[in-house]
Amino acid sequence: MHEHIDFPGRSAVKVKLREMPHFTYPWHFHPEHELLYVIEGSGTSFVADSIEVFQSGDLALIGSNLPHFWRSDEKYLNSGRNLKIKYIVIQFPNDFLKNEIENYPEYHLIGELLERASQGIRFSPDFTKIISRNIIKISTISGFERIILLQELLHSLAKTNEYKLLAGELYHYENHNFTNFRLTKVIQFLNTNYQRKIELETVAGIANLHPAAFCRFFKEKTGKSLSEYVNDMRISFACRLIIEGKLSVSQISYESGFNNLSNFNRTFKKHTGFTPTNYFEEFHKK
Repeated sequence: MHEHIDFPGRSAVKVKLREMPHFTYPWHFHPEHELLYVIEGSGTSFVADSIEVFQSGDLALIGSNLPHFWRSDEKYLNSGRNLKIKYIVIQFPNDFLKNEIENYPEYHLIGELLERASQGIRFSPDFTKIISRNIIKISTISGFERIILLQELLHSLAKTNEYKLLAGELYHYENHNFTNFRLTKVIQFLNTNYQRKIELETVAGIANLHPAAFCRFFKEKTGKSLSEYVNDMRISFACRLIIEGKLSVSQISYESGFNNLSNFNRTFKKHTGFTPTNYFEEFHKK
């Protein structure tokens, strides 16, 4: 579901402080970046192929066009008006600070942060607690003061290493600005062939490197081995097929590029924490 976001008075930032019985917005995406801070509440977050539990104090940054939704725990869904979800959503356009990021070194870290957000970012509870006051303050001010404080907040998020990425590589690589031409050729090949058998020698040949040298090169550039990277892409694709619910698990295993069902099930559980069947049930749970 594509969401259209209106910015009041053509302002650069939209901020909502909400208190509701439970989260109501379904699986959706939008071009804008989104920062979601849960003041009170708990449940399950779905970001692309990631499924995780969230609690009060949870903070996530969702990149442009990354599918997501937050589902409240059953106790909120069935409690009537006794329990409330309280949260702040900050949304800003995908070209926010684009000129500054491209031209001024002071904004370089924010540019890297928004690049990472293409996979979704969840920040640690301890770090979130430190900056939560500024998040709440943004919801109480407006105009130029809000823009300045948002930039300070983004800079704080960009500097910390207390975070984890959420989505798999398949949701990430299409938007990634690979500046190395050799790596670009490799990624383009993997993009169109990850559902087939991938031979190290073939990929190394595309990069014009000896296999051993390619392994070092690829790990340095992506932070992952070739097999880890390809498996991330395959599992991400499998998650999409599982959510659609049109194919059996064995068909999805084959379509995703795995050579046997047991290997697929084992790898899927390792990456997501769920079996394929449980993943479908968790996503579609009412």
